[in-house]
Amino acid sequence: MNTKSLKKTRVGEAITLTAVMAILAAAIVAAVICSLVMSDSGTVTIPGGWNFSWGS
Repeated sequence: MNTKSLKKTRVGEAITLTAVMAILAAAIVAAVICSLVMSDSGTVTIPGGWNFSWGS
């Protein structure tokens, strides 16, 4: 970055971008979990050998 662009950069820009990305990631995870839970039947396997299944 040159001196001109460094002077234009605000302190809160990185914090704001990080907050937006964290909220976006949380929303995606919530949507995936909601779709798994609301499905009629399903199976989820997570690392560590945990296996969850429900439905008929």
